[in-house]
Amino acid sequence: MAETKREIERKYEATTDTELPDLTGVPGIGDIVGKGVAELDAVYHDTAELRLAADGITLRRRTGGGDEGWHLKFPVSAGIRDEIRAPLSRSLPRALAGLVRSRTRGAELVPVVRLRSSRDVHHLLDGQGELLAELSVDSVRAERLTDGGGTASWTEIEVELADDADPAILDAVDKRLRKAGVSPSAATSKLARALEETGPGVPQPSEAEAPEAKAEKAPKAAKAAKAVRDRGARLGPEDAGEYVLAYLGEQRDAIVALDPAVRRDLPDAVHQMRVATRRMRSAFKTFRKIVDRGVTDPLGDELKWLAGELGAARDQEVLAERLRDRIDAMPRTLVLGPVRGRLRIWGAAHGSDARRRSVAVLDTDRYLALLDSLDALLDAPPLLKDATAGPADTLPRAVIKDYGRLSARVDHALGLPAGHDRDLAMHDARKAAKRARYAAEAATPALGKPAKRFAKAMKAVQTVLGDHQDSVVARDTIRDLGIQAHAAGETAFTWGLLFGHEEASAADRERELPGVWENASEPALRQALAG
Repeated sequence: MAETKREIERKYEATTDTELPDLTGVPGIGDIVGKGVAELDAVYHDTAELRLAADGITLRRRTGGGDEGWHLKFPVSAGIRDEIRAPLSRSLPRALAGLVRSRTRGAELVPVVRLRSSRDVHHLLDGQGELLAELSVDSVRAERLTDGGGTASWTEIEVELADDADPAILDAVDKRLRKAGVSPSAATSKLARALEETGPGVPQPSEAEAPEAKAEKAPKAAKAAKAVRDRGARLGPEDAGEYVLAYLGEQRDAIVALDPAVRRDLPDAVHQMRVATRRMRSAFKTFRKIVDRGVTDPLGDELKWLAGELGAARDQEVLAERLRDRIDAMPRTLVLGPVRGRLRIWGAAHGSDARRRSVAVLDTDRYLALLDSLDALLDAPPLLKDATAGPADTLPRAVIKDYGRLSARVDHALGLPAGHDRDLAMHDARKAAKRARYAAEAATPALGKPAKRFAKAMKAVQTVLGDHQDSVVARDTIRDLGIQAHAAGETAFTWGLLFGHEEASAADRERELPGVWENASEPALRQALAG
């Protein structure tokens, strides 16, 4: 069974002659205890193209020390990684193989580097003898295991924070080490240094980023756009197509980066991955005069399929939380019968099914083919004439066209009487609001504050319509739970109250919509967007 450990550490350059300064004077440190020298032998695995290393991910099989086994490390932020461990075995454990599948895409994982380290370990303790951090001096010997590889050796100092210890201790130790002339390591990891020093490798990753941060930047997309220009294609550095490709690359990167987070059931991972699929699909539609829809339409269909498969888990999670909050807000005297227990049973049953479905789809050939197709799209984008136009000309027109679609749907919804048809119309308007918002967000890097303000206005409309739709969906589930309670001989009184609360909430959103829409449809917002 794999286990996860949050690794927070600092690395420093050293030589065989480096002397550690006295750290007992560092605030908080009461004692330093030597734990002896451990001999570690680690073989790092990657694809032939070093796809894991390119994303700052390390996968190793290590013997020696107190934690021998398989270790898979994902970057979280600078100096912080999540290390997922599995027991020592001859072959890569299935659970770890799944976590890197969005990068490997079926490519074979092979040994690429062997690191043998002599680790001189010291425990930094507080005044009560509790472990604050582990400091080690590592003498490393690296051997490239692929053709044409060489060897390298170096010495480094590593300071790793103990579980639940205050990270401030790392700053204090860092200050003392720097004062003694010890400088931080230029390499982000031992593997990165080994790849650089033992043969042809990959560019060393910059400071690692969490999946959420990667979704806000586009390192791969920038490379893709540059590759288009380098091939003599039509894009220039300030063309509209440049911005669209960058945005599409952000979403592709987010899907790939969030895949292991979904498998690990990390908070909000399914939601964020689903958002990335929707943003990309929406961009295909919004910018169909920039990127050929003959190519993107089939990809949009596949993204819709993926979002639908992921949606079961996300929708169930949101609904369960909404109903719990509703029950918690009720006076105790109105919560009659085993209401919370029935909701927990419903949540557990539906949640586990939805969770299995979300993970299962990530192991399908169809999903991996989609990832490959997205890569191919960015490697050779099917650009149209408008891709070479200035962003101030092309992007506002695309955003305002999506706004017109939203406007028509809101007007239609507001013109209907309350009831089923209006509920459906408001749901359609919600989807249009989301598309208009995504369009403005995609254009923000090029258009600046006007696009940002426009996106904020569209988000306000989306929020009202989204809460209305959540209420509609909640009422269906509450009705089902009330019927089940009645059939089991329980009182359905509380379920009836919940149903009424949701009806009132939906009515409130319907009354709120005209005012929110009036603000969002202010002509000045569109005029500023168009310049």
